[in-house]
Amino acid sequence: MSKLEKAPITVGPQGGVSPSSRVASVERAAFGLPGVPAVLLWLVGAAAAGWLLFGAGLFVPALLLGGLLLFALFGFFIVQPNQAKVLTLFGRYVGTERRNGFYWTNPFTVRQNVSLRIRNFNSERLKVNDQAGNPIEIAAVIVWRVVDTARAVFDVEDYAEFVAIQAETALRHLAAQYPYDEYDGHGLSLRGHPDEVAEALARELAARLQHAGVEVLEARLSHLAYSPEIAGAMLQRQQASAIIAARQQIVQGAVGMVEMALTQLSEQDIVQLDEERKAQMVSNLLVVLTSERGTQPVLNAGSLY
Repeated sequence: MSKLEKAPITVGPQGGVSPSSRVASVERAAFGLPGVPAVLLWLVGAAAAGWLLFGAGLFVPALLLGGLLLFALFGFFIVQPNQAKVLTLFGRYVGTERRNGFYWTNPFTVRQNVSLRIRNFNSERLKVNDQAGNPIEIAAVIVWRVVDTARAVFDVEDYAEFVAIQAETALRHLAAQYPYDEYDGHGLSLRGHPDEVAEALARELAARLQHAGVEVLEARLSHLAYSPEIAGAMLQRQQASAIIAARQQIVQGAVGMVEMALTQLSEQDIVQLDEERKAQMVSNLLVVLTSERGTQPVLNAGSLY
């Protein structure tokens, strides 16, 4: 068998590993014979051992052949769906068997199960500071699976624990790059742009988890809130921002309606208004349109003068 294959790893600055500082294992197919033909050969060998012992009376050859056949039984193994067997021979990686079914290989090999099924990781609620320094609570759901069994088994101590730790690290780094909310409407925020934030989290996780041969299928924030000590103050700020935005919208609409009323009165020659009457009409209309309560009309039976 050839020695363990190596390939250089390329990691961005977020991963903290230089491209030339280490090498990664590369998965390759293992040697394995179909199990059913191997069983038939084993039965033929067992029949031959029986004939040598009872037919020909050759005790020593029959004993040697029987011992060899008994040892060959340890070479049979089964691969379940969405699982793989990582084979090592005397401390050397010799390949991975991904095909489902019944197989036979070198009985000296050690076989380790690796699940290829899709998994979910729900992170704990982390208390971190956002880009503006506000303490927030954040958590995420990571959907992942193993795509390179050699890296998962040989390049990290425990790939499931590696996923958990790197996911927490990436989540903390992500929270520090964005504000919780962007009040001026420019730039990205954790609350206002969930799709962009999820994409950024998935990219960072992919760069970090390639060491373990893990593919990130999806990454989404599952919890996002201000910390309890500032939640009340931030809620008041959000309410004030919403009130200001609503007032701006109301004023813009009211000004447009007043402009439309004056234009139509002038174009249709309904009434001729001097500048003083226009100013009072604008004032009255703005009061009516922007007031939160119903206004009471005041009838003027005389002249403005």
